[in-house]
Amino acid sequence: MRNSPDRSVRSKVMLVVLATTVAALFVVAIALIVYESRTYERSTAEGLMTQAQILARTTAPALVFDDPAAARDNLALLKVQPQILAAAIYMKGGRLFASYGNAELFGIGSTRTPPAADGYTIEGGEIVVFRRITEDREFLGTVYLRARYDLDARLRDYLGILGVVLIASLALTLLLSATLQRAITQPILDVTAVARQVIERRDFSLRVEKTTHDEIGYLVDAFNGMLAEVGRRAEALEASNATLSRESAERRDAEEALRVADRRKDEFLAMLAHELRNPLAPLRNALEILKHADGNPRAAAEARQMMERQLRQMVRLVDDLLDVSRITTGKLALKTEVCELHDILRNALDTARPLIDARGHSLSVVEPDEPVRIHGDPTRLAQVFANLLNNAANYTEPGGRIDLVAVADAQTATISVIDNGIGIAREMLQPVFQMFAQADESLERVHGGLGVGLTLARHLVELHSGTIDAHSEGIGRGSTFIVRLPRTFATPAQTSERRRPETRTSTTQRRVLIADDNVDFAMSLEAILDALGHDVRVTHDGLAAIAAAEEFAPEIAFIDIGLPGRDGYSVARALRELPATASSTLVAVTGWGQDDDRRRSLEAGFGIHLVKPVEPQQIIDVVNAAAPARAAV
Repeated sequence: MRNSPDRSVRSKVMLVVLATTVAALFVVAIALIVYESRTYERSTAEGLMTQAQILARTTAPALVFDDPAAARDNLALLKVQPQILAAAIYMKGGRLFASYGNAELFGIGSTRTPPAADGYTIEGGEIVVFRRITEDREFLGTVYLRARYDLDARLRDYLGILGVVLIASLALTLLLSATLQRAITQPILDVTAVARQVIERRDFSLRVEKTTHDEIGYLVDAFNGMLAEVGRRAEALEASNATLSRESAERRDAEEALRVADRRKDEFLAMLAHELRNPLAPLRNALEILKHADGNPRAAAEARQMMERQLRQMVRLVDDLLDVSRITTGKLALKTEVCELHDILRNALDTARPLIDARGHSLSVVEPDEPVRIHGDPTRLAQVFANLLNNAANYTEPGGRIDLVAVADAQTATISVIDNGIGIAREMLQPVFQMFAQADESLERVHGGLGVGLTLARHLVELHSGTIDAHSEGIGRGSTFIVRLPRTFATPAQTSERRRPETRTSTTQRRVLIADDNVDFAMSLEAILDALGHDVRVTHDGLAAIAAAEEFAPEIAFIDIGLPGRDGYSVARALRELPATASSTLVAVTGWGQDDDRRRSLEAGFGIHLVKPVEPQQIIDVVNAAAPARAAV
């Protein structure tokens, strides 16, 4: 009774082994028969197709020269291949040209329709191969080969071999199963027990004890290795799931950031329109005042001052946008030198003080007693602190307090701009430096600006290897911006003062050409120069400008780049080629002010590049400083 389970397991294993062996051998036999059938068909067809191809190539000249005898001689060579029963060559019209063997199989005296392509057909125990004969892509005729196709005999031989192999395999399987039952059964039972525990406990550290060094031992090793690999993959899967979860969260954050950026972009466009319209309203009002201020010089003067302030505001908005664009595209070049922090802060205060005074703020400035030097671009650094001071003035209610505090240690200069204004919410302390971000995002906000000033300040500070941080205790509790810049102890370079060009106050009459398709700009510029006693001609397209220059021979020409007819670059090159204007002063007056635009102006022949809006005094200085042109020959 004790051995009964063992005998039962052994018999079951033996039955399983025999059944699976028979099934496997049967499937293999069928697969081999199918494979052999296809292989035999393919090899027979490929061999005949190769033979037909050779015949097609050797017979093509015979067809070209209508030489059936040569074609028959070529076909007669097939006698060395006894499996080929017959062969025939048909001309392109379908008429028999030459034949070999039992030619009746192809119907001598009849015609055949040329096949559309090469191929073969199997007809009972025979295979017919046909191949088109071509020469220089011209169809000449068709080769037909008929051969024996003894698939049945081949399969009978194959089945006999498979039967012998099947019987021998079953006998050997039975013998080995009877001999190795005990050695096989126990390790399998051990593997099964461990597998059950792994499934139940999810413990991939379990292993099966190896008792033999044969195939069963390899099976145990493979099973143990599989457990180790599954364990590693389970850990990797868990790590991958964690990574996917993290990436999914990052993707959600990125999508949210894109939505925020898109919303800020829309808000910026709306705010840009609002901020650009704001100066237009007082400009329009000032124009109306000037219309009716003939008897009121004070009103006219106030109107002009108002227009100057609003124009400066519009220019500042556009300049901020251009500076941010230059920084983000890597086109902003710093003109660095060793400069005094005191001078930088003085320049920033001079820029921001009109707004601070206009809003009635009290300003306190604290600076180090000792000189503090910074290696950087003094103009851009002054722009940073002017932006911070303007920001503090804008976001502090009238009558507020602003403190500018600068301290220094051995390595760093720290400058803080402190106000008691509206403050910054904690969640906005970092986003406030992002493009178009606003601390006050309400529709009814009264603080102007496009939300690019702090972005510009951050980029400029980082270009100077510094840092900028924002601090605030919350809404209504003021804010502090802290800039840290590396300090240098180098001595400023001793440079001689540049001689400023002498501003001519004489009223020497100059011949001036103005070419601009903006009629209002051209006519207003003409009025300014005409009032100063200069001889002015105005044109509004490139062709007219060239014609006027040839006739008028101007000493100075103010030319817009975007002229109709011929652009400003083309006009400048044309004027340089004219004897009357070869040495004239050519001035580009345009809204394009990037470095590449200035380079193109210089290459076209312009000597000066002015960016709109141009200060009238710049125009006057250019005219006064221009050397007289040489008279035309």
